[in-house]
Amino acid sequence: MRTALFVLMMAIGALSSGTAFAQSETDRLRDALRSATAQTRALEDQRTALQAKVADADREKAAAKKEVDDLKAQLKKADKEHRDAVDEFNQRLAERDETLEKWKSAYEEAATVARTKDAERAKFEGEATAYKASTKSCIAKNTQLIKAGKEMVQRYKDLTIGEIVVSREPMIQQRRVEIQNQLQESQDKFLDQKVNP
Repeated sequence: MRTALFVLMMAIGALSSGTAFAQSETDRLRDALRSATAQTRALEDQRTALQAKVADADREKAAAKKEVDDLKAQLKKADKEHRDAVDEFNQRLAERDETLEKWKSAYEEAATVARTKDAERAKFEGEATAYKASTKSCIAKNTQLIKAGKEMVQRYKDLTIGEIVVSREPMIQQRRVEIQNQLQESQDKFLDQKVNP
């Protein structure tokens, strides 16, 4: 554009310096002016096209910047959602571990109680078996004691006055020895049936 103006100025300067120039010079200058005008218009068109390209590039740049900003915002949002999901997962995992530990503890406690109850049951079953055996033994010994007691009562019932007198007779004391032997025999039967704790 400056070149065109310079050429135009020179043409005007040449025209104003006088009519010394010939017609051909005027034609040449007119041609030069037309050429300069055409170049100026071409340059103006080129400048307008370039300005349109710059404007398009600015719009594309702004759109690209907006797209980059949108993508950055989406990335931040996705990153935050990912961190939140990981935190939530870790929290759920910690809660699950805590619940698992509670269940483990409860299971161990229940197992301990079950083992204790099994041990008590086994102990009570052993005691019950011992008591049953002891009861059978006591019943058998009671039967023997009752029998020995009945025999003794029967002997006293069968005792006559003569036998009582003979048993107290100081000289021979044979009957007294028999009675003492019978008493000793009865006492032995009673002692054999005694229950030991």
